[in-house]
Amino acid sequence: MKMRNNLSLSGVFVALFIALAADAQEIPMTATFSLQSAYGETVESESLLPFNNFDIEFGYMLYQAQLTINEAEALLEVENVRDYAVVYLDHALQGTLTDSQKQIHLSASPGTYTLRLYVENIGRITYGPEILDNFKGLFGSISLDGEEIRGWAITQLKVRDCFPDKLVFNDKKENNLPGFHCGSFQMDAAHDTYLDISGWGMGEVWINGNYIGSYWEEEKQQSIQVPADILLPGSNEVVVFELKNNNQEAMRLSEKPVFK
Repeated sequence: MKMRNNLSLSGVFVALFIALAADAQEIPMTATFSLQSAYGETVESESLLPFNNFDIEFGYMLYQAQLTINEAEALLEVENVRDYAVVYLDHALQGTLTDSQKQIHLSASPGTYTLRLYVENIGRITYGPEILDNFKGLFGSISLDGEEIRGWAITQLKVRDCFPDKLVFNDKKENNLPGFHCGSFQMDAAHDTYLDISGWGMGEVWINGNYIGSYWEEEKQQSIQVPADILLPGSNEVVVFELKNNNQEAMRLSEKPVFK
C-alpha cells in the first residue's frame, strides 16, 4: 500500500515537472527582418525636430546624421531627450540616453560614421505643471565634443503598422541594428501563459499576428501575459521588434509572471 502511494505521488511530481517544463520552454529566434519595412517619410532638417512637428503622439523615430570623430571617447551631448534614445555608430551600439542622462562617450576610432539615434516616446504628460511642456523626441541642440551636429535625416518608424504576419523573414541577420525577430513554439492545448522577455531591451511583441504589448528592461515586470484565445494547438509564431539588445537568440514561456 505504501509503495503504491509513493508511486502515485511520484507520478504527480513527474506530471507537474512535465507541465512546468512545457510552460518554461525556450522560443529560439530563428529569423530576422530589417526595420526598413517600418520606415515612414524621411524629413531633412539642419537641426533636431521633436515628434510634435510630425503630429506623432507615440511610437518611434530615427534620427541620422554623418559625423567625424577626431579622438577616441568623443562626448555626445543632447539638450533634450524625451523619453528614451538608443545610440549607434554605424552598426555598433553605444548606449542609451534619457531625460536624466543626456550625454554619452562614443567608443570608436577616429573616422567618419553614421550616427543613429532610435527614439521612443514612452508616454505623454496628462496632468500637472509640465503639461504645457509636452514635447517628445530629440530637440534643442546636440553636439559632439562641443561642436553642434547639423544635417539630420529624421524618419518615423511605423513599427505597429507593419502587420508582422506579412513580413518576409531572413535566416541570417544582416547587422546589429534594431529590427524584427521571429520564432515559434509548440503547444498541445492552448492555455494562458506568460512570455518571459528577460535579457531583451525595449520593444514590441506579436503572437500569431496579434499584438500583445511592449516591454522595457527597466521595468520591474519582465513578462507579458499571453491569453489562451490567441494561441493555437500546435505551432505558434512570435514576432519581436527589438530596439537595443539585438543579439538575443531566444525568449521563454513561463507559467507565472516574471519579475526582476
